[in-house]
Amino acid sequence: MSEFTKTLCPYCGVGCGLEVSPPAELGKATNRDNQGNPIWRVRGDKAHPSSQGMVCVKGATIAESLDKNRLHYPMVRESLDQEFRRVSWDEAFDLITKRIQTVRFTQGPEAICMYGSGQFQTEDYYIAQKFMKGCLGTNNFDANSRLCMSSAVAGYIQSFGSDGPPCCYEDLELTDCAFLIGTNAAECHPIAFNRLAKYHKKNRKVKMIVVDPRRTPTAEVADLHLAIRPGTDIDLLNGIAHLLMRWNHVDTMFIEDCTSNFPAYAEVIRHYPPEVVARECGITIEDLETAARYWSQSKRVLSLWSMGVNQSSEGTAKVRTIINLHLMTGQIGKPGAGPFSLTGQPNAMGGREAGGLAHLLPGYRLVKNPEHRAEIEEFWGLNPGQISPHPGLTAWDMITGLENNAVGLLWIAATNPAVSMPDLERTKKALLRSPFTIYQDAYYPTETSAYAHVLLPAAQWGEKTGVMTNSERTVTLCQAFRQPPREAKPDWEIFAEVGRRLGFTKEFAFANSAEVYAEFAKLTKNRLCEMTGISHAQLKAQGPTQWPHPEKSYELRVKSDELESSTPNSSLLTPNSSLLTPNSSLLTPNSSLLTPNSKRLYTNLRFHTPDGRARFGAYYSKGLAEPPNPDYPFVLTTGRLYGHWHTQTRTGRIEKICKMHPEPFIEIHPRDAARLGIVDNQYVEVRSRRGEAKFPAKVTKAIAPGTVFVPMHWGYLWADNAEANALTHPESCPDSLQPELKACAVQLTPISLETTVKNHQLQSLQR
Repeated sequence: MSEFTKTLCPYCGVGCGLEVSPPAELGKATNRDNQGNPIWRVRGDKAHPSSQGMVCVKGATIAESLDKNRLHYPMVRESLDQEFRRVSWDEAFDLITKRIQTVRFTQGPEAICMYGSGQFQTEDYYIAQKFMKGCLGTNNFDANSRLCMSSAVAGYIQSFGSDGPPCCYEDLELTDCAFLIGTNAAECHPIAFNRLAKYHKKNRKVKMIVVDPRRTPTAEVADLHLAIRPGTDIDLLNGIAHLLMRWNHVDTMFIEDCTSNFPAYAEVIRHYPPEVVARECGITIEDLETAARYWSQSKRVLSLWSMGVNQSSEGTAKVRTIINLHLMTGQIGKPGAGPFSLTGQPNAMGGREAGGLAHLLPGYRLVKNPEHRAEIEEFWGLNPGQISPHPGLTAWDMITGLENNAVGLLWIAATNPAVSMPDLERTKKALLRSPFTIYQDAYYPTETSAYAHVLLPAAQWGEKTGVMTNSERTVTLCQAFRQPPREAKPDWEIFAEVGRRLGFTKEFAFANSAEVYAEFAKLTKNRLCEMTGISHAQLKAQGPTQWPHPEKSYELRVKSDELESSTPNSSLLTPNSSLLTPNSSLLTPNSSLLTPNSKRLYTNLRFHTPDGRARFGAYYSKGLAEPPNPDYPFVLTTGRLYGHWHTQTRTGRIEKICKMHPEPFIEIHPRDAARLGIVDNQYVEVRSRRGEAKFPAKVTKAIAPGTVFVPMHWGYLWADNAEANALTHPESCPDSLQPELKACAVQLTPISLETTVKNHQLQSLQR
């Protein structure tokens, strides 16, 4: 009998299946780290459809972080200049509920904010939405998906009428041409990229185009690398469209039958001839024509993008302009083709499904839509009008709300904004102004814990059971394989207990996470993301399942003893009918829009718009929100490294990964380095209009001249004065409200070699 527990890797949105077993197994030596501490064994789950048993270094070493620097008990302090003192959960809950009530009745519910995370399981997300948007009546819940995927969300909604990536990972091995723009998938989504790279290597007729100012490991295996200037993505995309139109490589029948607004788009692309586009992008006309020719000669084009597109003041426009190329050529709704966003976080997709952004409601509904609000209100048993018709504060709005005293209580959970937010010095000053900050996390210290009044210990990966949805809409049950340490609790249980103590007893009468998911799944009925046929029991019996997956497609027969073992509370299968009886208006599906159990969306070429047509978006390029100038002549771009994850809350505690990436750095082209007198490993001071940092130089031709690159993982706990976001600005996309974290203007000043040597010595002592 296997002792392995099936779960999911809690890092990126690829969603790799893992199998975990205890440190000690019969007949085997105890698995230990270099210090002799027992660690759980981790291997890839060969049965998982998304990862097929593959695992990257982060997934392989994840268990090494389970017991390092954990937060074990609730702690409080009256002011930020005091030390924390340990309290009981009762004391912590009483303090939180009293403070919430005070803020509700003095400032109103709009002064209460929660900032969550793609690290949440769907059950955590859902309970937070019910608590904030339903019971408290404020839409001020946002998540770090705002910094990650919100431009993709807005692009999908505006073009197709709904969020939801239309492709699947199988398309990676069926395409004729892979078009990767703004993604270093080889490092950031390695297992998905490995599938594409292996397929590409075996099929030399298959083309791969990579658009990136850096020659990344992704670009190194491409047939064509377009090192465009930052901010010229729309120029490039419209330039490709111009050539496709000129060469008559458009699907006129698809355009006429399945789309709208093409004339406006055609007028825009008329202004992007090759000579103009090549000059703006900093590439040759020949390379531009090659890209257009690859696209035109391919029957199945798959485009992939991530933060390089989304984190932009033109993020939504860029996403829609990518989608335009697919609509123009009929490259959607069929194997190997379509626009495919690569999700940054493990459950950013599940969060969107559960309504986990300030403008969303569960089941891919929108706060601004009165019918959507009414459906949720009736389902949750709320009075009509209880859900606010106004989108809540975004992550950055919460920061500015602290500045102007509009925010009276800030609850942060499973994320680290004191490193990840833009304009970091301004962010930190705002956090210092918070009247009351609750910080809920598995680890202590983090950079954000320095700004908290209350610390709540959260159970993390492997210590709670729930589901996550990956980039290809595959839902996986993440089963707990150990108890939370000391007094740590699952996030959803913390939210629910606060809700009950505020008087919402029946709203949070859940015995376990399976009941929570059962209620949420009902809210997806007849939505694009329908999951009524998915449950904890179904996932345990049948394995990871892709939505849409309606209830009628699932008939599970299990023995009573099996059922008893998988559902500790019998109410799992007979939930409170008052909670799970949806509005009758949800019961009439539009059959033309739902394609149950399809691997891909829109295979019938009908979309979730009122007329069933996909919409072209007509956009001229506006460029960077902060272009370079003589005082700040370089464009700084930021990104991830293969081994590290976000702000190192986990990976910074794993020895193998720290050896792999021992320190931050700045990539600079040899031409720029020579002009400034910078040599390899010399420290460089980098300044923007907002802040400064210093990094050792990595002189390399892998970065385009005029552009420099810094990894975003290092906060002050891990390196001195090396925070990438001390430099970035908060200017954002007007539609998605996602900040342009990928580009800002900076100046470089070499630091003397003597100082550089001292810095290296100090870094060595710190390690």
